[in-house]
Amino acid sequence: MQVTETLSQGLKHEFQISVPAADLDAKAGARLVDMKDKVRLNGFRPGKVPVSHLKKVYGRSVMAETIDQTVRDANTQIFTERGFRLAAEPKITMPTEEKEVEQLLAGKSDLTYTVSIEVVPSIVLADFKSFSVEKPVAEVTDTDVDEAIKRIADQSRGYAAKGEGADESAKAEAGDRVTINFKGTIDGTPFEGGAGENIQVTIGSNTFIPGFEDQLIGIAAGETRTLKLSFPKNYASEKLAGQAAEFETTATAVEAPQPVEINDEFAKTLGLESLDKLKQAARERLTAEYAGATRQRVKRALLDRLDETHRFEAPPSLVEDEFNLMWNSIKAEMDSSGKTFADENTTEEAAQQEYRTIADRRVRLGLVLSEIGEKNKITVTDDEVGRAVIERARSMPGREKEVWDYYRNNANALAQLRAPIFEDKVIDFILELANVTEKKVTREELYREDEEKSPA
Repeated sequence: MQVTETLSQGLKHEFQISVPAADLDAKAGARLVDMKDKVRLNGFRPGKVPVSHLKKVYGRSVMAETIDQTVRDANTQIFTERGFRLAAEPKITMPTEEKEVEQLLAGKSDLTYTVSIEVVPSIVLADFKSFSVEKPVAEVTDTDVDEAIKRIADQSRGYAAKGEGADESAKAEAGDRVTINFKGTIDGTPFEGGAGENIQVTIGSNTFIPGFEDQLIGIAAGETRTLKLSFPKNYASEKLAGQAAEFETTATAVEAPQPVEINDEFAKTLGLESLDKLKQAARERLTAEYAGATRQRVKRALLDRLDETHRFEAPPSLVEDEFNLMWNSIKAEMDSSGKTFADENTTEEAAQQEYRTIADRRVRLGLVLSEIGEKNKITVTDDEVGRAVIERARSMPGREKEVWDYYRNNANALAQLRAPIFEDKVIDFILELANVTEKKVTREELYREDEEKSPA
């Protein structure tokens, strides 16, 4: 076998490989001899089929298999000897002219082909003991707990009918709940989904299209109004997006929110023994939420540090794949919302450049994390993946079996669960080596987004 490197440009390499016809013929002949005791042909006793006859019957298919195996073996040898790690599947160019193919399958010509590859660069890992990481930590205060419970109370509060008739107190205000019947039209014509009966609307909840709830302010039970407004340009239904519409609306009830006394009885309505138990549960939940926010801030800071200390050329094909994945998602989202790049104060060219930069960062960080994991024997066990599947199933009550079957029968879905577990284990490994210092912060500081948030 003769190997000639015809291209060596950055991470891209190309080789021309030539395998003598005699070598191919010998390999094919060995395969035919091996078939002799296994093939059953009419007119021949088992094991007595002449190799020459086998060659007439199976020669072309055996040679095709031999060529395929020879190419795979030759490529593996080339890549292994040079210490290459492939970034993508190699591109193989074989003879295509009919005459060449026929000569090759007949064992009368040498096999000559080219293989083009893109490799993963050699990565020199930083000294993680030199990393300094600041860990923002927020304490759950009594005020935080009280505010959380108040939000729960607001969501749990009941409603009671307001006064009747012309009484000013009977008219709907912000925060009130109005029960309505409505019929919508566009240019005087009813449209699909434009009518409803006994629909409850809380004024100020922003659950209806902009302007709808505002025009219910001041309405009383039994009153009919015609609401005039337009569907948003980014409305989910393309037929309705941007259209001006009128809704003939009748209020059948106007109700005001009732005060909720936060005490032991209120806690019992939530399944807890007392107000103290409710406060304890709220504190535990907030503590977990703050810990999660702290983890995200630390992780982002650590990824930024890895980005700064590992600058190398990322394989272009991987960057392009990552960019296309993000860009297709962005375009689909913009198309569905009706937004343009001008709405985001940018241009398509500028946005593409930004996402290419993000794609490059993601690929490099992925390779760095993979290198750290490989060199330090960090792996994800089947049990860890199994626990992740169970957690995902528990998050969807009533569909546990469906979720379990989905992951059991979908290798790609399992890989998507495995990836973040691996990433977190690598992050934890680095944090054990790094110099981590805690910094006390307020809740607002913990959740405040950095002015220039780094992409993950």
